[in-house]
Amino acid sequence: MPLPPAPSKRAALLTSSAFDIPARAIARPPRKSNGDTSAMAPFADAGLPTRPSTHETPQPETTPVVARRKTTPVAPVASLSTHTTDKPRKPKASGPAKLFVLDTNVLLHDPMCLFRFEEHDIFLPMIVLEELDGHKKGMTEVARNARQTSRWLDALAGAPGADFNGGLRLDSTGHSDARGKLFFQTQALDYALPSSLPQGKADNQILGVVDALGQQHKKAGKGKSADSAKDVVLVSKDINMRVKARALGLATDDYQNDKTLADGDLLYAGSLALPADFWATHGQTVESWQQGVHTFYRINGPVVPTLLINQFVYFESPGEPSLYARVTEIRGKTAVIKTLKDYNHLKNSVWGVTTRNREQNFAMNLLMDPEVDFVTLTGTAGTGKTLMALAAGLTQVLDDRRYTEIIMTRATVSVGEDIGFLPGTEEEKMGPWMGALDDNLEVLGKTDTSAGEWGRAATSELIRSRIKVKSMNFMRGRTFLNKYVIIDEAQNLTPKQMKTLITRAGPGTKIVCMGNLAQIDTPYLTEGSSGLTFAVDKFKGWPHSGHITLARGERSRLADFASEVL
Repeated sequence: MPLPPAPSKRAALLTSSAFDIPARAIARPPRKSNGDTSAMAPFADAGLPTRPSTHETPQPETTPVVARRKTTPVAPVASLSTHTTDKPRKPKASGPAKLFVLDTNVLLHDPMCLFRFEEHDIFLPMIVLEELDGHKKGMTEVARNARQTSRWLDALAGAPGADFNGGLRLDSTGHSDARGKLFFQTQALDYALPSSLPQGKADNQILGVVDALGQQHKKAGKGKSADSAKDVVLVSKDINMRVKARALGLATDDYQNDKTLADGDLLYAGSLALPADFWATHGQTVESWQQGVHTFYRINGPVVPTLLINQFVYFESPGEPSLYARVTEIRGKTAVIKTLKDYNHLKNSVWGVTTRNREQNFAMNLLMDPEVDFVTLTGTAGTGKTLMALAAGLTQVLDDRRYTEIIMTRATVSVGEDIGFLPGTEEEKMGPWMGALDDNLEVLGKTDTSAGEWGRAATSELIRSRIKVKSMNFMRGRTFLNKYVIIDEAQNLTPKQMKTLITRAGPGTKIVCMGNLAQIDTPYLTEGSSGLTFAVDKFKGWPHSGHITLARGERSRLADFASEVL
């Protein structure tokens, strides 16, 4: 019986498979002959674990065995080599490496931006560090980001083997996706800017550094060190800064990594119109069954790969029956859809409110479903977001006793100039911001026409006792149990603020986020980087969340006409 191979490490135990000499010997020689050792090199450099037994174990007697049995599968080796070759190919596919000069506002906007440039290098002018030092004091979000950026820079500078002249490896702190280097300005650079630009201004100094680096790399490209020549690009969130850079002939770009979507039109709508030939292409294999008041359909076909859990589908065609359903299950190439409850009908009204269009009916089905814990509603002004959320909340708090109370909050971002400090308690200070709450409660209080004046007054007092208005400033550390939380004007929240609010949810809590992405008032926040867009994109397809984009306004003919022409 042949002896098993020696262990690769001291005091290591041999596995049962180590005694199968022919099987292991067959898999080893192809690894060396096919050059898999070179494929493992990038992983070894990156500090990822490898399999030392495949390289360290001596195998002089295995050659004749390979000649006898060449059909032994080596699938693990093939898959490993395929996986290891993905990362080295990525820089080649994305083009030549560049040198990005970061403006201060990029670091203040996202401290993690240092590790999001993949294989490209980063350069920080000395004036950027001076500006970071000037912004580090305070309790604002900008000050926190400045301090976090300084911590990352200190960690990179203090990493073992850090070399300021040769560049600091960005993957030295564990961020393996960042394969470039970080360079600091360690010496004065010669540049010549137009005399009309003030030389002492920080923005102009950064532009001068970009110009000097560009000239250096152009000279390097013409000389012997052509491999070290790189395109120098300024990255800034300041629009005026980018305009000045382009006017001076410098390459510049915006920081795009903070945007969830590049285009607002790509945002998940929550509903899908089935094609006109749906029944012709899918009707042969459709299974249907009745369960209570709902009808279930099991479908398979080309439309299934485009569906998500809790996505609404509808079929409307002249002369054919309409279908309005929600996707409840997806298994491979098969999906199950469930018909909806019709809240357009008066018998299914919610706190006296009936829906007026298709999207509102979709939204009400999400709001009244106890299995859906997180609902996002987007749409223009007047689409009924707040009214439906309040009506569904009051019904489930007062009638169904599903939740104990309604908590309502919103981002306190003013449209115009601030009117100053507000007197009173927390709820009294939030009162002017909750005009939408008062308007909708007035509508909901008039739905019961048979109660009389005294009855409506008592109902209004009961409603207000179950609605708490809270400020977002004091949400950290809280946990909501069995609460119905409404976050209004959520388009003005950053992704970090949105995460803070959603993570407050305890057992039995439902959160409803509403907003109009066309009315963002927070500075430096866009439709692509809004917290509402972030939440919609991250939660789509989760079985306990749903989203609907409301398209039609239902306020008045005056408001509809104004939104079109103004």
